[in-house]
Amino acid sequence: MTTSTEYDVIVIGAGAVGENVADRAAQGGLRTVIVESELVGGECSYWACMPSKALLRSAAVLRAAERVGGAREAVTGPLDVEAVLRRRDYMTSDWKDDGQVKWLEGAGIDLVRGFGVITAPREVTVTAEDGTVTVLTAKHAVAVSTGSASLLPDIPGLRESEPWTSRDATSAKRVPVSLAVLGGGTVGTEMATAYAGFGTEVHLIARSGLLGSDEPFAGEMVAASLRELGATLHLDVSTIAVERVDGGRYRTTLSDGTTVETDELLVATGRVPRTAGIGLDAFGLEEGAWLQVDDSMRVLGADGEPVDGGWLYGVGDVNHRALLTHQGKYQARAAGDAIAARAKGRDVSLAPWGAFVATADHRAVPQVTFTDPEVASVGLTAAAAEKAGHRIRVVDYPIGSVAGAYVVADDYEGHARMVVDEDRGVVIGATFVGQDVGELLHSATIAVVGEVPLNRLWHAVPSYPTISEVWLRLLEAYGRPEE
Repeated sequence: MTTSTEYDVIVIGAGAVGENVADRAAQGGLRTVIVESELVGGECSYWACMPSKALLRSAAVLRAAERVGGAREAVTGPLDVEAVLRRRDYMTSDWKDDGQVKWLEGAGIDLVRGFGVITAPREVTVTAEDGTVTVLTAKHAVAVSTGSASLLPDIPGLRESEPWTSRDATSAKRVPVSLAVLGGGTVGTEMATAYAGFGTEVHLIARSGLLGSDEPFAGEMVAASLRELGATLHLDVSTIAVERVDGGRYRTTLSDGTTVETDELLVATGRVPRTAGIGLDAFGLEEGAWLQVDDSMRVLGADGEPVDGGWLYGVGDVNHRALLTHQGKYQARAAGDAIAARAKGRDVSLAPWGAFVATADHRAVPQVTFTDPEVASVGLTAAAAEKAGHRIRVVDYPIGSVAGAYVVADDYEGHARMVVDEDRGVVIGATFVGQDVGELLHSATIAVVGEVPLNRLWHAVPSYPTISEVWLRLLEAYGRPEE
């Protein structure tokens, strides 16, 4: 049976990004429908942000207590791993999306379950699991918010060995005795930290150092911490083969001749866009490729112009601008507002920092990696700033030297870096590594986005004794600019 319905806006993908596109469009007065083939709430709610942080948090709290006299003496037992997994299940609503569906209903957004394919301009054909076909048409826009999936690199035997992806690692019902992790980025280091905290024998394998897109000291400090947790790091090596041996164990052969045998193998070497099979080739776009977009998230063709007049949008991971949930939601708010404005005939400016654009994607992306220590960063690293042609000054300060750090932990270890654009006298990048530094990040983000002059930052007085006092120490190390 086939049914047809017309809407103002169709959103393909009901993850956090798609939900926000739909919500902003609906708030703009547009009749909106969202299409989802899995769970409403998407990757972040069930297989990424929320379950991964739930897996990390309990051991992090235990270690934090052990760093403080008085609390250290009160800790008498090991981590209860089964309780951690139960808490993770609670955080994911046991992989049921009833609450998310209820939110859609309250927001006035319709839901059609099934796999959506763009079959004509402004037309999406949805096939449900039972074979029911629904044809949706949109008066104004179709937004693709289908996200990304784990990349399986071309390593002999890897695909056939059926390794864990990030989804398997965050939804595991049991903790393996041993685990090899391929990849030294955010997912790899977070999951290595989580499973090492459970007592799993962890081997982390990376072609270079850890957290390569961050300041070098971040990866170095995380590497030292992982070793302290008992993990074995195989750095600056490649994986050349994977096979299943001895009743299902994984044997991973490395380029230095080492072999690693573990009960499970997690591949965390990158992401690929979920754009295959959804009909994009009919509009001159490559199936399975990242989508190029303008700052209001309209999909661009090879000529750099909006595809087919500008009704098609690509929001979130699919455009490869910043593979982060919070950044995708930021894009979604801009896109949803732009769709509503264009539907009403309003002019939509693409000027930086306007109401309908995602300018921060280029200059001020914040990210926290929830390893132990945490890594919090925003804007440009020193290397990226130099590559972009900025005349910079780099200011470093040990976070453990501020009074607030003594309060947090007896032997606090951390590091802060501020990257200053010398020509404009503003902060264009900041990185903090240490316990609880994720809570420092928004102040840095405001400084970067607001382009707050350093002489004005001197008047932003940090509370004492808190870790945020490191801001004053960074400014002191830089030296007070002349008025």
